[in-house]
Amino acid sequence: MADVKKIATREGYSDTLVELVEEIPNLYVFDADLAGATKTSKVKKAHPERFFDCGIAEQNMMSIAAGMAACGNVVFASSFAMFASGRAFEQIRNSIAYPNLNVKIGATHGGISVGEDGASHQCCEDISLMRTIPNMTVIVPADDTEARLATRAVANIYGPCYLRFGRLAVPVVFDSNYKFEIGKGVVLSEGSDVTIIANGLMVEKSIEAGKQLKDEGINARIVNMATVKPIDRELVLDSAAKTGAIVTVEEHNIIGGLGSAVCEVVCEECPVPVLRVGVNDTFGKSGPAAQLLEIFGLSTANIVEHAKKAVALKK
Repeated sequence: MADVKKIATREGYSDTLVELVEEIPNLYVFDADLAGATKTSKVKKAHPERFFDCGIAEQNMMSIAAGMAACGNVVFASSFAMFASGRAFEQIRNSIAYPNLNVKIGATHGGISVGEDGASHQCCEDISLMRTIPNMTVIVPADDTEARLATRAVANIYGPCYLRFGRLAVPVVFDSNYKFEIGKGVVLSEGSDVTIIANGLMVEKSIEAGKQLKDEGINARIVNMATVKPIDRELVLDSAAKTGAIVTVEEHNIIGGLGSAVCEVVCEECPVPVLRVGVNDTFGKSGPAAQLLEIFGLSTANIVEHAKKAVALKK
């Protein structure tokens, strides 16, 4: 993978925001004193009149964003996932989602791969929090290509959206022909023995796991499920019926995220074994991102192991 281009999804997010500000006259970008890290500083530099730094005051930022949206504007509000989803949860719920306002939350630095910033900043609960809020769409892009497409897609629909981006530069999985649609998963490769459903930076690792499994005689269906809410129920059920076992893979707590969303669909309509790969209900720790992903089981080897277990459970 040494020759594969790597880009952090927050870069695609911010680059697309610059384009959108130029295309949509009533679109504004807010940040909470982290524009250098979220990369929304690119908007500030290109179009300072459309950018507002709200300071270290995420709750106020969400409330102001709600007010701007109530006046007919499209607002992107950015901060680290921990502060956007955690500190400002009440304002997102009551001021944005309850009145169903057109605010898009760009949450960067999600998951364990935040690295040396440690457990206080490694948010592995945000998808769970946002999934519980009515009217909220939740999206976790896999790479730079999908980050750009998802950012553009939410700008062109009405309603609250939560987009989760990463700090770590990750391989670009998809080319310019890739199609993204909110609420739809994408089958990346077909298989009949087990389905691996992933999102975020774990998509690339799941693709690699699929290759290793094939070498061992196990044919895995690989699915990219960027939209966690609304989940693509049809694709989940189709996968359950065709392969009889599922492994979910995410850089998030195994409770409340992609794994939970898939389990909710499967147990209601097509019960099959579902195993979850993710952060096992624990806090993170400070360290290099690559090492932390291995320590917390977010690895190709662990996906392969879970896939084999899932296949065995069918027998």
